[in-house]
Amino acid sequence: MWVVILGGLVIYKLLRRFFSDDVVSDVEASDVDVLFSVATRLEKLFGGKSYTGLRIPDPDSGSRQDIDLVLLTKWEALVISVHNYAGVVSVSSDGSWVCFDPGRGREERYPDPVTIAQKKALVLEAYLEQRGVILPEGFLSWKVILPNPKFCTLNASILSSLPPEIITYGQWEQLKPEQKNMLPRWMKGAFCGGKKEIQESVHQQLDFILSTAPMWDRLELRGNKFLLGEFVEFKGNPDDVLALRAIRRSKVNRLLVQKTSMFGLAPRRLQVLYTPRDYRSEGASSSEWKEVTVRSNTEILFRPENSSKVCKFKLSAVTSMALSA
Repeated sequence: MWVVILGGLVIYKLLRRFFSDDVVSDVEASDVDVLFSVATRLEKLFGGKSYTGLRIPDPDSGSRQDIDLVLLTKWEALVISVHNYAGVVSVSSDGSWVCFDPGRGREERYPDPVTIAQKKALVLEAYLEQRGVILPEGFLSWKVILPNPKFCTLNASILSSLPPEIITYGQWEQLKPEQKNMLPRWMKGAFCGGKKEIQESVHQQLDFILSTAPMWDRLELRGNKFLLGEFVEFKGNPDDVLALRAIRRSKVNRLLVQKTSMFGLAPRRLQVLYTPRDYRSEGASSSEWKEVTVRSNTEILFRPENSSKVCKFKLSAVTSMALSA
């Protein structure tokens, strides 16, 4: 009996692997997924636009500052650091945070998140000035959001003593889309509190600059999973790789992957739609999308941020990819 059951499981897995090549494996929910979730929620709450995974040049260090996201509204530009800390957190005398995660059984130390967020905001402000935008006083600010429900402290006084730039999980949870006009008092001071609208021309200029600023490439996988990092290349049948040769960052801004309805012995194929990069307009219209058809087992090689390892993903597991200039 056990032999029959085991045999059935083996056959099931083989058939599933053969007929369904869009299964996303070895990709779990990550800090990047949390980041995009926060960005989406902020847009719904405040009607602005978020720009995620920015890599702003820092002339002082000669490197790039990674900025989780910038939320641009008509009232302000917010540099937001999202920390998915889980566990018991304490604050040291030097401002650094010590986080003990019972699940992992280890302790980690992090620099003062508010100081880091402030530094990133100053780097962004200098970058905007370099590109011709002088922001009104007080228009640019910074926040730190802690969206993990497993974040906690042993001492309640720690929460009350945290600087106003930090949005704790409890405060984050209070926000509801239907409360857009009835924000809690703490949130009125944290987001667009008492500020005037910026001129429309300046707002449009900021949107253009942030949309074209250096950023990580973004890979969206089926199942609402996201990766930030660097697109490397396509791998697969030589004909398919040749068909995709036009998709490179100097020429393409974004691609979408769609399935085709084919069944039987013929290999399943995918439609890849991509839009040419064009800095003269806000984006390509639907008529500007180009299309190629390739085999579903074609792979995307992608190197996640802060990793030296190149990961392979079947094109059938990919929803979209955005490439930084």
